[in-house]
Amino acid sequence: MTKSPTPPKTLRGAIVGFGFISERGHLPAYALPGPTQFDIVAVADTCEARREKARRTIVPSSGERVRVYETHEQLLDAERGRIDFVDVTTPPCDHARIALDALSRGLHVLCEKPLSTSGSEARAMAIHAREVRRVLFPCHNYKHAPVIKAVRQVLDSGRIGSVQLVTLQTFRNTHAKGVDEWRRDWRRENRYSGGGIAMDHGSHTFYLAFDWFGEFPTAISAKMSAQGTFDTEDNFSCALTFPSGTATAHLSWTAGVRKVIYTIHGDRGAIRVEDDDVEVAAMSGGVNGPAAWEVTKQKVASEWMDASHVGWFRSLFNQFATAIAEGDFFGKEAEASVRCMELISTAYASARDRSIERSLSPGLTGIAARGGNLA
Repeated sequence: MTKSPTPPKTLRGAIVGFGFISERGHLPAYALPGPTQFDIVAVADTCEARREKARRTIVPSSGERVRVYETHEQLLDAERGRIDFVDVTTPPCDHARIALDALSRGLHVLCEKPLSTSGSEARAMAIHAREVRRVLFPCHNYKHAPVIKAVRQVLDSGRIGSVQLVTLQTFRNTHAKGVDEWRRDWRRENRYSGGGIAMDHGSHTFYLAFDWFGEFPTAISAKMSAQGTFDTEDNFSCALTFPSGTATAHLSWTAGVRKVIYTIHGDRGAIRVEDDDVEVAAMSGGVNGPAAWEVTKQKVASEWMDASHVGWFRSLFNQFATAIAEGDFFGKEAEASVRCMELISTAYASARDRSIERSLSPGLTGIAARGGNLA
């Protein structure tokens, strides 16, 4: 058996976009212990107040002051040869441009979701990562929530059999706010966000469905609505067709509670997740006699109410370091992120066209991972 490469001991990085999730989520996660030490040595942000916050907040391992720039272009020029990766945490409108520039400079890229604001941009990022042989890694942090890891263990055990139906509900009573120094409501401005709750939470919803089915959907029908004065949607619902089953999702910024509720139904049982609570109903009997279900419940502390998700991000960053060590330039997570963006774009098209079902592309032709074709 070939031994997997050891993740690097230290990775020097730069953050582009020092907003809420980079300050409160990524930065403290980098400081947590792990097999790889992450050293953030540079930051770029167009807002002077946020640049000053970075100067006061970030202390590289060298003890020197963090190097701060106004634009990502200035950062990439000045930091040539001094960093290994760029962490893109700007609003989605700039993800593709920054990531492509960083990849072109020979840097690995960690990118917040959604990967971009269009399917074509996401594909371009993936193709370029393969061409320059640098890792493109999306922040699919929900997969690293302890409760979602517990769900994966149940699925791997085979207790509920083959997945046939998934439902995903994300309830929020408002959109996530940005920092006070720069456009606190940017998620509700289409020119920055690229869309509303489907763009903001759609990736989390869809990559979980991909993982639980173990495949990608073939069609989607969607509906959305807006209740406020913003130019983005508050509510989004959709039905997905998979080769082996179906999924439905509802996402809301106008709910009366903050909560996630997921159900996963197999041919031998089901899993229900409500925030930290997991209920598993596994079938016994049913072959030559009446079926019965054994129901077990557990609570898996996952801190859903804390939007920074520091522990989730540390687990994800470990995965990013492993991808770099293994040369997994466009791997499973990146493929899922491109699929998410194509799905969101197609869902918007369906919603605009009387919720007519639209087919999805069958494969990522021309995008390869470690020499393999993903199509």
